[in-house]
Amino acid sequence: GGSAHGEGASASAADQVVAEIREAGGTAVANHDSVIDGGRIVQHALDAFGRIDVVVNNAGILRDKSFAKMQDADWDLVYRVHVEGAYKVTHAAWPHLREQNYGRVIFTSSTSGIYGNFGQSNYAAAKLGLYGLTRTLALEGRKNGIFVNAIAPTGGTRMTEGLIPASVFELLKPELISPLVVYLGSEQCQDSGALFEVGGGWIGKVRWERSLGACFDPQAGFSPEDVAAQWQTIGDFDGAAHPDDSTEALKEMMANLQGYLR
Repeated sequence: GGSAHGEGASASAADQVVAEIREAGGTAVANHDSVIDGGRIVQHALDAFGRIDVVVNNAGILRDKSFAKMQDADWDLVYRVHVEGAYKVTHAAWPHLREQNYGRVIFTSSTSGIYGNFGQSNYAAAKLGLYGLTRTLALEGRKNGIFVNAIAPTGGTRMTEGLIPASVFELLKPELISPLVVYLGSEQCQDSGALFEVGGGWIGKVRWERSLGACFDPQAGFSPEDVAAQWQTIGDFDGAAHPDDSTEALKEMMANLQGYLR
């Protein structure tokens, strides 16, 4: 680990967790490599335990700035740790999960990615990007028994200390995130491609919702004025659709085209 801004390096946090697990009677080893070295992390786990069943991608940093003040270095580092780091670790583990026809993968998204948050354009983009990765790997992994989900946690951690009022921070214990992560990593969990908000003793499932939309003539074409005239219909969520994949998402569009196919 390092600072919340991705500076420096420290092994103490990982070593402390290992000590706590061993004291409780469990078995654990600490790895001090960067998540960018995903292959080394995965190999360390294989050397220690012989196989990998669950991958939890939780490494993260902050470089909060308004978009007007954002520097390339701030954007690139956040992307590198959150997105590329999660890719590197998961990609290294993926062949092993496929070979054994079993695996559970959990990505850490964020409400900043789902809803946006002032001063976190880099972080929000990375975190919602991880949900796109979640959805795709859920589709690719299902035939091999690999289920992939994402969490959007709110917790009092080293990264959020000072950003949350102290009285609230004390109630947002990271331990209140763990039960969901353990469940998602278990054989009992049969969900895949899902996103869950969690924190403060509360868990909720998030899903995409899309209006049924408005139809226009694809042959004759339509104008910006036509779009404006249908704007209320375009944004009407009565009877909204909840597509599970990109094929299902095309349902309304294809229904419109069907009327013009010969």
